Amino acid sequence: MTVNMNLASLYDVEYDQWLALTISLLKENRFNELDKEHLIEELEDLSRREKKTVERFLEQIIRHLLLWQYWTAEHDYNANHWQAEIMSFRTQINEDLTQNLRNYLQENQVKIYEKALNYVKQKTGYDVDFPENCPYTLDQLLEMNWLPEKS
Repeated sequence: MTVNMNLASLYDVEYDQWLALTISLLKENRFNELDKEHLIEELEDLSRREKKTVERFLEQIIRHLLLWQYWTAEHDYNANHWQAEIMSFRTQINEDLTQNLRNYLQENQVKIYEKALNYVKQKTGYDVDFPENCPYTLDQLLEMNWLPEKS
């Protein structure tokens, strides 16, 4: 119990040391000595951060695909930039994408699309007729070399 109390107080003042000790206790199967409250908090935060990160990357991919496909007035000037951005965001999202995170994206694709759509509507001054529902599958969005046909 003393280790747990010291570990809990260490969390607020020396996070790196708390983390190193927590990892050691886990590796040594000394589960009763863990600062469970802070460990649970950290795991929940980690999950939220991972989800938000892949969500942001997917939103960026959708934004740039919509601009590439539908904003014909700017296509000649911006197409290469948009394609480079799509490739960059796909590379980043695919580096750490797990099945759990992929499932999360699938379940939240409608919400993510709505955020991307709101952005591109504003960016284009509401002059472009974008689809109200996502015209892309998750597989297409994540495929490194896939691009939709231009409208």
